[in-house]
Amino acid sequence: MTTVLVFKTSIHKKSHIKKVKPLLNHLIAKNGYWNFDLEDCDNILRVECPSIKSDIICNVLNNHGFLCEELY
Repeated sequence: MTTVLVFKTSIHKKSHIKKVKPLLNHLIAKNGYWNFDLEDCDNILRVECPSIKSDIICNVLNNHGFLCEELY
């Protein structure tokens, strides 16, 4: 079963995405998918993956200098 998670982030430039791309690819691996909506006011990160916890994604992005909080 695929889990869909949605996050509000401070990532608002393509250069920011390039910085976090290897991190997200490592976390999500081959079983999932992620993307950013930079046109949304909350700079949405959407993650689809069979098994991942939202706090892991938030911690990784926060530790690299970006705001990341799950939207419910």
